Amino acid sequence: MKRWLPIPIGLVMMSGLTLGSPGSAAASHEIVLGLQCDRTGATQTVGVHLCPGYHDYVRLVNAKGGVEGHKIRAVEIDHEYKVPQGVEAYERHKKEGAVVISLYGTPHTYALTQKLTEDRIPGTSPGFGRADATDGTRYPYVFPLAASYWSQAGAAVDFAKKQLGGLKGKKIAFLFFDNPAGREPIPVLEDLAAREGFQLKTFAVPPPGVEMGAQALDIAQRYRADFVIAHLFGRSPSVSIKELKRVGYPLRKVVSFVWGSAEADVEAAGGFGVAEGYHTMQYAGVGTDFPVLNEIREMYKKEGKEPSKEMASTVYYNRGVMWAAVAVEAIRNAVKAKPDGKVTGADVKAGFEKIKGFTLGGLLPPLEITPNDHEGGGWVQIWQVKGGKFARETDWYKAYQDVVAKHIQEAGAKK
Repeated sequence: MKRWLPIPIGLVMMSGLTLGSPGSAAASHEIVLGLQCDRTGATQTVGVHLCPGYHDYVRLVNAKGGVEGHKIRAVEIDHEYKVPQGVEAYERHKKEGAVVISLYGTPHTYALTQKLTEDRIPGTSPGFGRADATDGTRYPYVFPLAASYWSQAGAAVDFAKKQLGGLKGKKIAFLFFDNPAGREPIPVLEDLAAREGFQLKTFAVPPPGVEMGAQALDIAQRYRADFVIAHLFGRSPSVSIKELKRVGYPLRKVVSFVWGSAEADVEAAGGFGVAEGYHTMQYAGVGTDFPVLNEIREMYKKEGKEPSKEMASTVYYNRGVMWAAVAVEAIRNAVKAKPDGKVTGADVKAGFEKIKGFTLGGLLPPLEITPNDHEGGGWVQIWQVKGGKFARETDWYKAYQDVVAKHIQEAGAKK
């Protein structure tokens, strides 16, 4: 990666500029990706691992000749998880000619939805963002690409039901970061509580999410929850693990949404021994044993370098690879229609909507994007902290998609 001079909205970084044979850049059209990231703000524990995975995949594509001979340039801007900086980053990405922008943050996705649509530039928001953007007919330029918070809510309830042998009469606690992203799943959970006959109680954690001793005590000793569904991010997931452990709540009765599910969260809580039993939800594979990761390690070896240290934090690093890979696949589909490589955002949008059965060698579920479904199916896996590592508990699955669909339809009716 090459580094630009610091600017007020963060550090702009570029990858894929120096690979390939002499003259290759002049012989093909360069295709620009925009990557928004947080390496220095409230969710830096995610960004410092995820964004290097994104760049490594772009470097791998370029090392193999690019997309049909066209090199990819990824321009990263650190917006510190702040919306004004994110909006400014978007404008800079647009000026750079980005034909797709990898968004970072639910507030940022809401803030940029209209701009993306007006400018006809697809924006991706895997595992976060606005759940109603699953409907591509209403949000043609927003692509969730992975289970939304509504789909994650359905999957979490289904998992709790299987763990408890049924939900009727049970007490479920929803422990969430108190902002719009954290509150988004609540209507789906309320519907599922009515359907399955369980009692739902919500426990809000005020930002920045580093104090939740009172909530943990309420969950364990006053409410006496049969199961906890956690929806936290940034530094707060590790705090929840420590606090629930401190008050004696069994972590095997906890399942976290996707942003409290990484090695970094467990390590910040005191390590895998402390977090034994904790269940995590994933929308991309965990671990190092995937063909694409082997290719990246081989790329480093050919360069005479050690693989990036960020690869060890596999949950977030692998998601970064996924973010880049799906964007590149959409570009690949677009280039098939425009071999000169001069693709537009509208071309790449159409490329996303042609993705079918894309698994990246098992790193992803069988992703299928259509003009109607920009989420790709709503698939997740559950993993558990077991014996000092993450162990896979389920295969890819989705649940209560009829309830999720109802909320998508209702959101559309309100427009």
